[in-house]
Amino acid sequence: MRGQFVDFMLGYKFAIDEITTKITILREDFNNTHEYNPIEHVGSRLKSPESVLEKVRRKNYPMNLASIRENVLDIAGVRVVCSFISDIEKISDMLAGQEDITVLEKRDYITHRKPNGYQSLHLIVSIPVFRSDRTERMPVEIQIRTIAMDFWASLEHKIHYKYRGEVPPNLRSDLAQAAEVATQLDEKMEALHSQVDRATTPKPTPPDTLDLTELYSTITNIPESNHRHGGKPPRP
Repeated sequence: MRGQFVDFMLGYKFAIDEITTKITILREDFNNTHEYNPIEHVGSRLKSPESVLEKVRRKNYPMNLASIRENVLDIAGVRVVCSFISDIEKISDMLAGQEDITVLEKRDYITHRKPNGYQSLHLIVSIPVFRSDRTERMPVEIQIRTIAMDFWASLEHKIHYKYRGEVPPNLRSDLAQAAEVATQLDEKMEALHSQVDRATTPKPTPPDTLDLTELYSTITNIPESNHRHGGKPPRP
């Protein structure tokens, strides 16, 4: 039984690997082709077996693997921290648009902030994991948020953990105010980013029409003028 459960959990670990690989590719692509990279940080977590079974008990789900697979969709989690609010939907669309990713559920806690002030975009997605003897579609929860949202969520989690869920009213009020300040900061930074982006973004040259003569000269150390004359020095 223990071995089967370990193998069951391994599928979720592989699903995290698949998603983080996709995000790493996007991140490197942005570094290569864009003026800035919207992906500031990527993290992941796999729920412990104890945490999974405790959630099953607390929710009164049947205590078997089929029930867990169907009902507990946040065993595998990936968090993407972005620079600006507009980056959140951009990254969400890029991931959702990939052929092997299926979006099962989307929860927008940015437009509809939680009462405690929490903000983030949650995607529950399904992705194929290719095992040695089978292919499984595994659920992964992807959280996409800004730096300010992530800072707030980290502090709220520490406070919630310290007080074991019974956060004093004055702290709850202060956290709500801090969430509002974080929102204002995000909106201000978004406005500044838009101004700079409009002023400095050049029109890209279509890659298929680029003249690579100068690049070839740099690589081969042959003067550019020689390339234009078939490799021979130009006539006087």
